[in-house]
Amino acid sequence: MTDLAQPSAPWPAGQSARPVSPAAIAAAAPVYAPLSMAQKLLLPLGALLFDWLFWLEKGGPNMLVFTVFLVAAQLVLLPRVAAVRRSGYFWLMVGGSLFSGAMMAVYGSAVAALACLASVLLLLGYVNQPHLKLLPYALLTALGSAAQAGPRVLLGLRAPRNASGRVRRGWFYARMLVVPLVVLGAFHILFVLANPRYEALSRRVVAAVADFLLWLLPEVSLAHLVFFTLGVLVTAGAVVMVPVYLLADHESRFGEFIRRQRDRVASFAVRRPNFQHRTTRALDLRKEFVAAAAVFGLVNALLLVVNAIDVNWLWFGFVPKPGFDLTQFVHEGTYVLIFSILLAMGIVLWFFRRNLNFYQPGLPWLRWGATVWVLQNAVLAISVGLRNYYYILHCGLAYKRIGVCFFLLLVFFGLGTVLLKIWQRRSAYSLIRLNSLAAYAALLLLAAGNWEVWIASYNLQPRFRSIDIGFLLDMPGRVLPTLVSHRELLNHTPQLTADTGNGAVLLPAADAQRRLDAAVALWKHRYEAHPDWQGRTLSNWQTYKQLTGIQ
Repeated sequence: MTDLAQPSAPWPAGQSARPVSPAAIAAAAPVYAPLSMAQKLLLPLGALLFDWLFWLEKGGPNMLVFTVFLVAAQLVLLPRVAAVRRSGYFWLMVGGSLFSGAMMAVYGSAVAALACLASVLLLLGYVNQPHLKLLPYALLTALGSAAQAGPRVLLGLRAPRNASGRVRRGWFYARMLVVPLVVLGAFHILFVLANPRYEALSRRVVAAVADFLLWLLPEVSLAHLVFFTLGVLVTAGAVVMVPVYLLADHESRFGEFIRRQRDRVASFAVRRPNFQHRTTRALDLRKEFVAAAAVFGLVNALLLVVNAIDVNWLWFGFVPKPGFDLTQFVHEGTYVLIFSILLAMGIVLWFFRRNLNFYQPGLPWLRWGATVWVLQNAVLAISVGLRNYYYILHCGLAYKRIGVCFFLLLVFFGLGTVLLKIWQRRSAYSLIRLNSLAAYAALLLLAAGNWEVWIASYNLQPRFRSIDIGFLLDMPGRVLPTLVSHRELLNHTPQLTADTGNGAVLLPAADAQRRLDAAVALWKHRYEAHPDWQGRTLSNWQTYKQLTGIQ
């Protein structure tokens, strides 16, 4: 691992500062430590592996192989006595990275790719700062380190010791051109987006450069060269750790529980005395308690009315009337109720943020009032779940419906942590830590699901009078065997629809069958045209066997 060298010591006290030459300034500037032998080996190996696994390939087993390489690289680079080896968060991210990589090898879904990317970044964040606990801070730490790793590698490179002076000067000026070239590239992108004629000219220039490289190196294209450079940067971000202390220092100020604030008073006995004129009064805490009690009391009464209506309307014997718009019923009601729940959680966090947690005269009433409000919001969340259930029951499954289910699970978990805050005086930091872990667990669960096949199997039921066949055909290829096995159902469904971009249109059964056959033929052709294993997932292999009838 690399780090900055310590700067030179300041001038001794009592001596006047002397003029310093540019050479002395350059000598006293921080120097980048050279790469270790393991890093020198892992950098080219990782870049070549990245190029071999991902060039012109989709995500699949290649994600698993590269993830295993990154995890193994961290374990090789970390000393046996490293503090991060004793961190439960580090080993959680090791397991999450390997699990999500395995799900990429099985399904190759977008959510599995997101989970794998997030897990690897979190892993690198905890390696960078072992004492971190917040997942968002670990993610930002990893991104900050990765952004500096590429320049750190370039600045750490040195010309050979036995090279001539001309070679050393050329190497020095080549490194100095890195930053100007990066700035030039940023402005080039801006001008391409702003000026269409400049964009056309740049395309011709890039095409000419690509043709020259193709003539010079027939096996290497400009795009491939850029992709290999990306592989070098990605590997450098994982192998070369640039310490990022900002977020770790900021997190060190927080604690799991709220402490009573006794500073900012006119006394030298406190940590931060304040002898200024006071603009607050001694009864301000009582006023805050009265405001909180009024809020909890009034909103509890209002929410009781709303919950009574929902329980009477939705919980028992709800049957939509003919012509009832379930889509609007779910979308509008669900979004508003979810916002209401989040607002309620925010208000509880606001009132229980400071010394109101220690206001003994009214604390029991305040706690019970907030607890009743949290429980009523749980009832409200159940009503949201019932709205989602009725839509699934009558209209079928969709991505958003599954998303709402997982979101409600996180809401129930979040309400539980709010109760912990109320009764155990936990801090907002503790709630963010626990809920971010829950969100990460939900992401891994989403990555483990074969959701498209389950959606298709559920929606292709004879009891549904309308099937969105266009939505099912737009899903990944692993859905095709399910559609083929239910193709007879398409001839008997009263209404088949497809989205054209300007709205849903009715589709004849014969047209739906032709689209299904075309989708199967196209998918088989693409699968056979790319025989490389890097992008072939287990589910795609099983799909090909089912579509071709191979047992």
